[in-house]
Amino acid sequence: MARADDARAAAEDSLEDYAFRYVPRSFRRWSALSIGGTALGSIAFLADFSIGASIGLQHGTANAALGILLASVIIFAVGMPVAFYAARYNLDLDLIARGSGFGYYGSIITTVIFAGFTCIFFALEGAIMAQGLQAATGIPLAAGYLVSTVVVIPIVIFGMRALERLQFWTTPLWLALALLPLIWIVFTQPDTVTDFLGFPGADGGTVRFSAIVASASVCFALTPQLAEQIDYIRIMPPRIASNRRSWWASFLFSGPGWVLFSGTKQLIGVFLAVYLVTKVDPTIGDKAVEPVKQFLGMYQSLLPDWIALCLALILIVVAQVKINVTNAYSGSLAWSNVYTRVRKRYPGRAVFVAFNLAIALALMLMDVFSLISFVLSLYANVVMAWLVTISADIAINKYLLKLSPLFPEFRRGMLHNWNPVGLTSVGLASLLSLACFAGFFGPTLRPFSVLIAIGVALVVTPLMALLTRGRYYLRRQSDGIPSPILDSEGNPSGQRLRCHVTGYMFERPDMMVSAERGPHGEIQFISSLALTLDRSGRYVLPPEPGELPGAGIRK
Repeated sequence: MARADDARAAAEDSLEDYAFRYVPRSFRRWSALSIGGTALGSIAFLADFSIGASIGLQHGTANAALGILLASVIIFAVGMPVAFYAARYNLDLDLIARGSGFGYYGSIITTVIFAGFTCIFFALEGAIMAQGLQAATGIPLAAGYLVSTVVVIPIVIFGMRALERLQFWTTPLWLALALLPLIWIVFTQPDTVTDFLGFPGADGGTVRFSAIVASASVCFALTPQLAEQIDYIRIMPPRIASNRRSWWASFLFSGPGWVLFSGTKQLIGVFLAVYLVTKVDPTIGDKAVEPVKQFLGMYQSLLPDWIALCLALILIVVAQVKINVTNAYSGSLAWSNVYTRVRKRYPGRAVFVAFNLAIALALMLMDVFSLISFVLSLYANVVMAWLVTISADIAINKYLLKLSPLFPEFRRGMLHNWNPVGLTSVGLASLLSLACFAGFFGPTLRPFSVLIAIGVALVVTPLMALLTRGRYYLRRQSDGIPSPILDSEGNPSGQRLRCHVTGYMFERPDMMVSAERGPHGEIQFISSLALTLDRSGRYVLPPEPGELPGAGIRK
């Protein structure tokens, strides 16, 4: 029997923020530009500077810059179809993955990959904040880790409304603190640009394809940031004639376009590391990859030490709070999604906020920051296998082969539990790329492990769809409701129907006909939320006989 109390609790959007269902029009009251600005505020993270610095010091400016460019172009191309589906149909990445090659339960694997990303990056960003607190106040790193973890909780609990206000008001301050001193140095010390452009790195600076790819491999680990951007842009308003331009502009810059800003920050990280090594402290060594050292060194070259320390601390704290509220928020949605589908219970999102933060704190205490390049390079292999699979299913299997349903189906009962298309692609791409990364194919191919993940996923995803003839996507062709799921402009319908289990009204894309008839034999409707929490299966419609491979709603 469905847990009506759990379903009612999960329907409280102030806590749940639609973690495992479609975001209705009634919640999407912000403008496209407001959502775009909020989403861009979440990319204030300082790990970009550290990543750029680490690959620049190792491979030199030329290889690092070309690697950043290569990664950015690929990430943009991979992210475009996935982000479009999120913004157009108002779904998070887990819900998109369900109908894009993984199945209702199969997408749990991808959600766990993403949840792991939020923990790793929370730990990296929290470590940077702790380093800043130690430099400014002298408190031990362990205490700083705890402070950086606890400080985000009050904001995260209140979901999108609180995040929108935080990102809007803090972005101008962050930009001023990060960019104005940098611009001043470039214009007053032009030789710093010359030093930056000619920096050879530990490898000698010779431009080599293997060094470019090795640099890009570290950058690829940032790709799951797309999923965090999606947690914002899924709340985009309907795209209509009056907002078409602002909708597209906001989508492009805050969706797949986040990587343009990320790549720019990585290049700035290379510049700051070179500036520290050549102008500030030639003995700084590996410490030049720490954003605290980078910005403190830049400020100290322009201002008295006490002002420089204050500004560096403000920048670090603002940046870390901005990104880590997003990491904690997105991670809590991911973990709650997994738990609710597996256990058919909803204990409240606050539980998963605590769970996500506990993992991140443990990683900080294990000093994950000291292994940043290795951890990110390793993680990038699985990350790219996952996201390229989803992107390929949308771009190739849906639009070219037409074997995958065009509408991103996510409701229990409409989908098969497992789909071998996505699972095979991710499994094979991850296995081969990790084997390459571990050196099983020889040292020459090791730097190309992420490209192997991308290539295998890009080939295997459509190949599996052809081999299975798309039969494992849809369990049913119809949800039983006669009204269309999309309106005349292609947006999800705003029609409201009552769920007979919870008693609440839900919008049309969230609803199905229930297998249980009313007391007088009448048709009843049930929400995807109630179906998620139903252990008995009594409300799930039976599969339709003779369904066509790949058939689905193609509006």
